[in-house]
Amino acid sequence: MTEQNTYIDVVKSPIIQEIIMSNRIGAISVELAKRLNIPPLQALEQFYESNTCAELHDRSTGLYL
Repeated sequence: MTEQNTYIDVVKSPIIQEIIMSNRIGAISVELAKRLNIPPLQALEQFYESNTCAELHDRSTGLYL
């Protein structure tokens, strides 16, 4: 197995995918907090309640890419 294949296999790991998704959600929440001038926790809560968040978790939409 080549180094590149090993890297691809690791990135496809469900644990790594969850870390990547959490990072994206965190980054989105930080940006929402800045733009809406609200506390980060409130931005995170609002994002989790949004259709965008639901679509982000729905792999059929491709939004997670």
